[in-house]
Amino acid sequence: MIHVLILEDEHASMEALVRILNEYSAEIQVHAASSYKEAKDLLEENIRYGLFLLDVNLSGSRKEDIGGIIFAREVREKFQYMFTPIVMVTSVGAMEMQAYRELHCYQYIMKPFDRTQVEEVVRKVLVNKKQEEPRTVIVKKDGINYQVKCQDIRYIEAVPRGICIHMRGESWKVPYVTLKQMMQKLPKEMFVQSHRMFAVNRQEIEYIDTVNRVIKLRNSSDTVEIGVTYKAEMGRMIND
Repeated sequence: MIHVLILEDEHASMEALVRILNEYSAEIQVHAASSYKEAKDLLEENIRYGLFLLDVNLSGSRKEDIGGIIFAREVREKFQYMFTPIVMVTSVGAMEMQAYRELHCYQYIMKPFDRTQVEEVVRKVLVNKKQEEPRTVIVKKDGINYQVKCQDIRYIEAVPRGICIHMRGESWKVPYVTLKQMMQKLPKEMFVQSHRMFAVNRQEIEYIDTVNRVIKLRNSSDTVEIGVTYKAEMGRMIND
């Protein structure tokens, strides 16, 4: 499933985009916003978006209005969306070049758009999503954003004022990110929280000991604790 956030204040254009996306694939879940505020609210929800379709000009009578670009800047400031495709929908010729340079936009669609244009953009995004291998997460370390392969993360530990990502051969301390925030960015099918202070990569688990409340990791002496409130879930994993 790919979640698409549309920001478009023209009712007819919004309806057309939603209809095209819904008819194109059952793998698409559309989230529509007709204003900057609505889009901001959607961005803060616990949803991982795979595509943004943003109208550059959110006020048809004011060509200087670049609300869509302002919102796109805020999207890019969130490290989980550093590389997520943003497509600008515009009728203002100079605006899309500004967006391309500043925001590394994936593509732009000129109004009036047709079904073929929109479907081609979505097709490329869906193909790229299916070809993503291995899956990655953006991690900010020493002021630099890195793409880390999820398969290389063994477990994650909550530490004072941040988290510590334990990988094969090294550990990274990442400040100002909580374990909960990190879990929202990771594939749910790959990682499981075992304790309020720990989350572990399922592929790295050698065995689960619910009696002593520890998880033994593969090919090492490392163990991860199981919290009392997580014991039942760990037990279900054993039985699955």
